[in-house]
Amino acid sequence: MMKKIKQLLVDLRLTGMHQALDEELIRTEREGHSPQELIYRLLQAEHAYRQQRSMAYRINQAKIPFDWTLKSFPFERQPGVSKSRISSLAGLSFIERAENIVFIGDPGTGKTGLAIGILREALLNGYRGRFYNAQDLVDELYASLADRSSPKLIKRLCNYSLIVIDELGYLTLNPEQVNAFFKLMGERYGKASTIITTNLMYPKWYDLFKRKELVDALLDRLKHRCTTIQIDGPSLRTPSKDQQ
Repeated sequence: MMKKIKQLLVDLRLTGMHQALDEELIRTEREGHSPQELIYRLLQAEHAYRQQRSMAYRINQAKIPFDWTLKSFPFERQPGVSKSRISSLAGLSFIERAENIVFIGDPGTGKTGLAIGILREALLNGYRGRFYNAQDLVDELYASLADRSSPKLIKRLCNYSLIVIDELGYLTLNPEQVNAFFKLMGERYGKASTIITTNLMYPKWYDLFKRKELVDALLDRLKHRCTTIQIDGPSLRTPSKDQQ
């Protein structure tokens, strides 16, 4: 009978229950629990297994390039960042309000690390998210123009609760890429959150995109629902005194 039960659990893809069955049966026999409690604990095991699988899937699909977390961020080495302010953002209420975050700072100041840390918190809390290098994003948008799949791509990107666009500044852009990028940002406005990291202060965005009317519209919408954090501090790539 036990062999039949285990085979049914496999056939029904109840992997969490299958993994927990032997241990829970031993526990029930040892502690004298009721059949109802046994069933409840097996269902708990299945639920926990599926949550873990779902979280692993979200993290894999997010394409995070580095295994960074906010816990590992060296706040003590970056006086240009307020730990309490970042912790507040990590509470993720900005996602519920469909607000944005823009990190502005020189290379190496921790912009990407903070963005990834917040994205990871969102994934762990059940949100769907995606990390993009800015050039890769605009290249993908541009490629979708050739086969007319842009509406489908933009719709898919708008389904993410949070997107990180990293290194907005080191870009090679043509007019079609600019238009596609602004289309995406316009579609996400007020519906989903975006984190942008850049080395450019807002006035420099006009030089990057070279379309004043579009940049005006983008900044108007972006800054309307936005927390801007300018990191004025040292490069974290420079070894600290303790490491020298």
